[in-house]
Amino acid sequence: MKLAVEFPSVSHREGPAMVARMAKGIEEIGYDHIDIFDHVAMGYDIEGRGKSLYSPKMPILEVVSALSFIAALTERVTLGTEVLVLPQRQPVLVAKQFSTLDLLSGGRARLGIGVGWQESEFEALGEDFADRGKRTDEAIELLRACWREERIDFDGTYYKSIEMAMEPKSPQGGDLPIWVGGNTPPAFRRCGKYGDGWLASRVTDADFAKRSMDAIREAAVKAGRDPEAIGWQSQIAPPPRPGDTAGKMFYAEPDRVAARAVDLKEMGFEYVTLNATAIFQSGARGVEPILETLRGLHDRLRAEVG
Repeated sequence: MKLAVEFPSVSHREGPAMVARMAKGIEEIGYDHIDIFDHVAMGYDIEGRGKSLYSPKMPILEVVSALSFIAALTERVTLGTEVLVLPQRQPVLVAKQFSTLDLLSGGRARLGIGVGWQESEFEALGEDFADRGKRTDEAIELLRACWREERIDFDGTYYKSIEMAMEPKSPQGGDLPIWVGGNTPPAFRRCGKYGDGWLASRVTDADFAKRSMDAIREAAVKAGRDPEAIGWQSQIAPPPRPGDTAGKMFYAEPDRVAARAVDLKEMGFEYVTLNATAIFQSGARGVEPILETLRGLHDRLRAEVG
């Protein structure tokens, strides 16, 4: 299996040098891929607004800036987002950012996208929350056009790019991978129609995994795409929600982590992601303790799942 780490933005508290240490350390340990979590701004819980899933003071580095920093410090690991909230960003700019990241990293970029859940964040960025799904589908098509075509001529319902060019093209060009996040039927349809892989937030139920993968494959066939070319990735466990004591200690128990990875491999997942922010919450309260935990878990998982 491929082993991925979701990068901990909390590492910024120890300064830029330790953010660099974290990035280089993940690669040196032997992990295959680094993802980073995207939010631009987090909303406070106020009257008339849906309750946030996370603290508004949760530290989150801007993903494209952080990945560019990490790319300059590493040579081998592939680099992606899990996930970038595509419909709250301008897609031509996203296309340029990831094309440049791919070029300067030597073809190591992968774009993971999702539709988002936080309406207040869309409002803060001046984007419509209600039509985010439709805009995401169209944005993916525009991304591909920007990466693939010498002369871009895209006239969509939501986005237009008429008689434009975007150079230089990146090493992966129009094949720069787009992986789709989400555990809902619209996400499965989007993944099958457009995606190179599925980013499952967390899957613990083998029946759900099978139904989800079958739905994605069915959508791929319907779109005239090869269902066997789609990749599969799941987090072993995300950061725990407030009050989840058992979840908070999950990464401090290697047997539980290894068992979950074995289960995911049996379900058909090719990548598993360890969440380094959750490792921080489990008691590894700094860059060096997180890396020590990641080193031990890496060796255990290589022995268990390859």
